Amino acid sequence: MTEPTDNPQEPVAAAPWYRQRNKIIALIAVVLVALGAIAFVAWSQLKRPDDVSNPDVPFVVPDKKPKPKPKKKKTINWTTFRLNLQRTGYLPVNGIHPPFKRIWKYGDQPLLEFPPIVVNGRLYFVDNDGTAHALRSDNGREIWHRKIASLNASTPTYSKGRLFIVNLEPGHVLSMNAKNGKIIWEKPLPCRSESSPAVVHDRVYFGCENGVLYALKARNGKEVWETSVSGAIKGAPAYQGGILYVGDYGGVMTAVRAKTGEIKWQSDGLGSSFGRAGSFYSTPAVAYGRVYLGSNDGRVYSFDKNTGELAWTVSTGGWVYSGPTVAQVPGTPPSVYIGSFDGNVYALNAKTGETRWTYSMGGRVIGSLSVIGRIVYAATFDGTTTYGLSAKNGHKVFEFHTGAYMPAVSDGQKLYLVGYSSIHALKPITYKQLRAERRAKAARKAARIKARRQAAKAKAKAKAQAGQNGQ
Repeated sequence: MTEPTDNPQEPVAAAPWYRQRNKIIALIAVVLVALGAIAFVAWSQLKRPDDVSNPDVPFVVPDKKPKPKPKKKKTINWTTFRLNLQRTGYLPVNGIHPPFKRIWKYGDQPLLEFPPIVVNGRLYFVDNDGTAHALRSDNGREIWHRKIASLNASTPTYSKGRLFIVNLEPGHVLSMNAKNGKIIWEKPLPCRSESSPAVVHDRVYFGCENGVLYALKARNGKEVWETSVSGAIKGAPAYQGGILYVGDYGGVMTAVRAKTGEIKWQSDGLGSSFGRAGSFYSTPAVAYGRVYLGSNDGRVYSFDKNTGELAWTVSTGGWVYSGPTVAQVPGTPPSVYIGSFDGNVYALNAKTGETRWTYSMGGRVIGSLSVIGRIVYAATFDGTTTYGLSAKNGHKVFEFHTGAYMPAVSDGQKLYLVGYSSIHALKPITYKQLRAERRAKAARKAARIKARRQAAKAKAKAKAQAGQNGQ
């Protein structure tokens, strides 16, 4: 045992933690790991969701019907926005293809944002300034017009001799006599509406910016039911088999029972990055057991029409305001044709979403496309030009100098192109006829030039003779 000393050794104090290199390194490592974990979680939550592909969702192709015997060519009624209640925008006719001859033109102002309908030899439409018009389809002459609003962005729907129209300002819905334009009934709304109506079994269905889907009696405008969804309804409701389909600005797709207004199913869109929900402006189309529409999150969607299960999504490079056109053109698989703010028209396989072809329009494609015969008609907002593209391969086969929103409708005999503020009726002709017309036009031009030259010579000769006589 040692003896204690008078001056025992003092214990050495430990250095503060911030001077201990190993502990600092360990602490930094812990912080970096924690930050990395937080960043990964945040990135996982806020990044743009990946596109979906679910091949198990049913896809129903109807049995092919036997081809009917050729009949005498007659006109076809295009009675509502996007042609039919399913809003497919596809008119399977023969003979409507370039080259065309313009037989009449209507208007130059004001803006025509939404296309006309064509029924029984008449075109019906409402211009952006809220004036409803009826034109003769054979010559473009106006039959009647009536001021019904100060702002409109919708297409009328025709049913049993009546037109049904919604307006933005003032927000209201009305029924008109298609023969003379007289108002039968009108009903004020608590909101603006640009949701072109669907008329089924004496009921009128449309959406409103207050996020409500309405059902009214077509006879008198009396309300039957109203159903709230997740946001403003901009597009027209599609209808098939007793069910209405609408997308909304809350980014939700909703199926509603037309008889009662009961919601059958709702499905959310995927949204964009940073957790931002997309919004549906696009009018849906129903075909092949699916519901198709575009979204402002830049995607095209395909839902199961019975359950709302997401079958696939395809991302574009910009907003998709355009309503999808769904068609099986001869020689092609069932396809979705749609435009994007990224300046492209897309042809997508309707079952899988696989891209068949794209066509660069050189400007934003805002409005819905139409497929008439075997040609896809699309317009670009930048440059205001309308193009016709082969549904089979996307090659350009037609170009017209005006267009901006929704470009074309047809009655099976003529093509009616909607310019920025005009309507042009085009009649198909043969290339032989086209060459003959060009030769005739050139001959008329040459005759006019020759006549002017002869007149100038005669005038000069007369002047010279007058001068000689004056001497």
